[in-house]
Amino acid sequence: MTTTTRLLSRRRFLPLFCTQLLNAFNDNLYKTAMVLFVVYSVYNSEEDETMFSSIASALFIIPFIVFSALAGQLADMRDKARIIRIVKMCEFGIMMLGTIGLILAWRGIVVETFAIPLMLFALFLAGLQSTFLGPIKYAILPQHLRKREVLAGTGLVEAGTYIAILAGTILAGIIPVEYAAAGIMVTAVIGYLVSRQIPDAPPIGAIEPIDWNFLRSSIRLISAAMHDRQVWYAILAISFFWTIGAVLFIQFIPLTKNVFMASKEVASLFMVIFSVGVAIGSVGINTLLRNVVSAKHAPVSVIVMGLFVIGFYLVAHNWNGDVSTGLLTIGEFLVQPMAALLLLSLFGIAIAGGMFVVPLYAFLTTRVAPEQASRTIAANNIVNSLAMVGGAILVMALTAMGVAVIEQVLLSAAMCLVSAWLGRRLYRIECAAEAAA
Repeated sequence: MTTTTRLLSRRRFLPLFCTQLLNAFNDNLYKTAMVLFVVYSVYNSEEDETMFSSIASALFIIPFIVFSALAGQLADMRDKARIIRIVKMCEFGIMMLGTIGLILAWRGIVVETFAIPLMLFALFLAGLQSTFLGPIKYAILPQHLRKREVLAGTGLVEAGTYIAILAGTILAGIIPVEYAAAGIMVTAVIGYLVSRQIPDAPPIGAIEPIDWNFLRSSIRLISAAMHDRQVWYAILAISFFWTIGAVLFIQFIPLTKNVFMASKEVASLFMVIFSVGVAIGSVGINTLLRNVVSAKHAPVSVIVMGLFVIGFYLVAHNWNGDVSTGLLTIGEFLVQPMAALLLLSLFGIAIAGGMFVVPLYAFLTTRVAPEQASRTIAANNIVNSLAMVGGAILVMALTAMGVAVIEQVLLSAAMCLVSAWLGRRLYRIECAAEAAA
């Protein structure tokens, strides 16, 4: 029995894994169902649709920037399992608000004056909920797992999160909105019941006062992380990875429609392949590293990722599909001469990306004192969120300057070089620290 399969049969890991999986699934089921319904059934203006999607994305990510410092402090100073249970209990109320908004919009009652604002408010609260779970899902692993199990556990959590995101996104696109409303309530209840099975994880070390000033505590958190070179370079490398991911995800839909001349179902296919690829890479890197947390393969992984991005660009740049019948369906897209190369490139990007980022998350929980782990993850979440917002702003700026979306793909390849440099620096620092030990 491998470390990975053994963990899935242990109470010290399985309830946490399922709780995180259900949380990611529910967030994306709700968010996607809401956006799809409003875009396709409420608004008929491209400007309004784009504005709504942008507002929804911003509302979900803002809590990570503002409240991650507080979330990290609470996770280190209180029982992590208890915080999870409290947050999952709150999820029931949050999703109740979201459900009311969805049902009102579905029934055509006070849609723009009340239902949509209510749904957006629930989405903000869902982001807040995920903000408080974020530092815990990785920081609790060293407390419940053995040292040689942490990398496998981190990989499973990352892979499970991607699969859950994928499942929630796909399901939201194929079921009626009223079914989605019922689904998010059922998932919230199941998530809370599962969270009650997570073993206690009391704080480690001295209990320090909590700084409720989010700006001051955020600056202190990031400043503290910068003093540990291994941790700081890991945070920077992860942040660049998520910037690349954010840019690619922003580009998927316009690329699908305007370059590949394909339907929204093909865009969903791209999301499926990307999510599955990251999940495979997240689990596969543990085999290469043999359960040892190390940045050894990080530079090569992200360079390979960059090469696949270039391959994706070249195929897209030379794409010449048959659009005589309008936008291509999935079946029509798959029989295009270059479709296989395109999907292979996308799959390679995702696998290499998963192999790059998972060991870096494990770094954040194994290279700091256990009582600092949650705050380190919180600092990482703040920097990641800022980087993702920066990537989105960069894409908007390039679009405003008239740079074609296909040419913007090369931006992701260029950022892979920066990530490789950061990964190389991290590995050198790691080797130096081991030599000095």
